[in-house]
Amino acid sequence: MALNSFDITSGFNKAEVNNVFEQTKRELQTRYDLKNSNADISWLDNQAGFKIIADNEWQIETIIEIIRKKLAARNLSQQLVDVSKDNITSNLKTTKEIPIKQVLSKEDVAQLSKIIRPEFSKVKLIPSGDYLRVESSSRDELQKVISFIKNKDLGFAVNFTNYK
Repeated sequence: MALNSFDITSGFNKAEVNNVFEQTKRELQTRYDLKNSNADISWLDNQAGFKIIADNEWQIETIIEIIRKKLAARNLSQQLVDVSKDNITSNLKTTKEIPIKQVLSKEDVAQLSKIIRPEFSKVKLIPSGDYLRVESSSRDELQKVISFIKNKDLGFAVNFTNYK
């Protein structure tokens, strides 16, 4: 019997994230509450995330909300961006770096295995570094796993790839 599989990763569509960046930058230029301020957004090195510069923490939070709205409009997970880093204030400016989570950690892969295993005994789980491969002889079973994972609040973004 043929074996079907897919990988659970934390990848994302770079073009969509680039669109989020461009739309946020455009909105910053037109927002009335941010006019005549130093509010700006730029890329971190290698487009690994966003760097926000503003006059105060309120503006930082406003820009983060704009980013979240743009992510939602493009059906991207809010958990794709890591807003846990502290704001840095110096020279009357506040800066915040928001990295984009690009890979699953070993703990994330273990958490996925832990929640899938009790629900789906017929699937085979193969942890492999920064992704989890799910195998089964039944495509229906794989579809059920995908649906199950999509309905869980995991604390990190997931993407399903290499469906064969």
